[in-house]
Amino acid sequence: MDIDSFFMGKALEEAKQARELDEVPIGAVLEINGEIISRGHNLRETEQNAICHAELLAIKEACEKLGTWRLEEATLYVTLEPCPMCAGAIIQSRIKRVVFGAHDPKAGCAGTFMNLLQDNRFNHQSEVTSGVLGDECGAILTDFFRGLRERKKVEKIKRKAVQLDELEGIDRE
Repeated sequence: MDIDSFFMGKALEEAKQARELDEVPIGAVLEINGEIISRGHNLRETEQNAICHAELLAIKEACEKLGTWRLEEATLYVTLEPCPMCAGAIIQSRIKRVVFGAHDPKAGCAGTFMNLLQDNRFNHQSEVTSGVLGDECGAILTDFFRGLRERKKVEKIKRKAVQLDELEGIDRE
């Protein structure tokens, strides 16, 4: 197993933790010199905070742990291509390299929708490697959203049944 696959496997472990919390299963690990410095997984629903993305939580933890905002020797492994907000934080924290698994055609800013991470108009660019364990990273997201759609469908059917019962004056309790 190559080093990128190893660390992406660790990011997938974080994604699985997010899934257990019923969060969108995205995970990240930040590595320097072969050592995991920090980890993160999505906590937007848990924290009710739009900026609780896996990447941002991993960056924040690394900065606190290392006592610096400059992460110039770091590689960030993330299961889904970073969004614009996370790409901005990656640029601002000077992360050397970003490795992601699944492409994000709707919001990916590491080359799919746009490429903020390598835009030379910024004062920093990151090396980008894409598609590492891409099938596994994509599958955990696909499965999560399929399950979410199914749960919403069942809830909708239940709500309609309750509405019909109310119209007919039926009390099932």
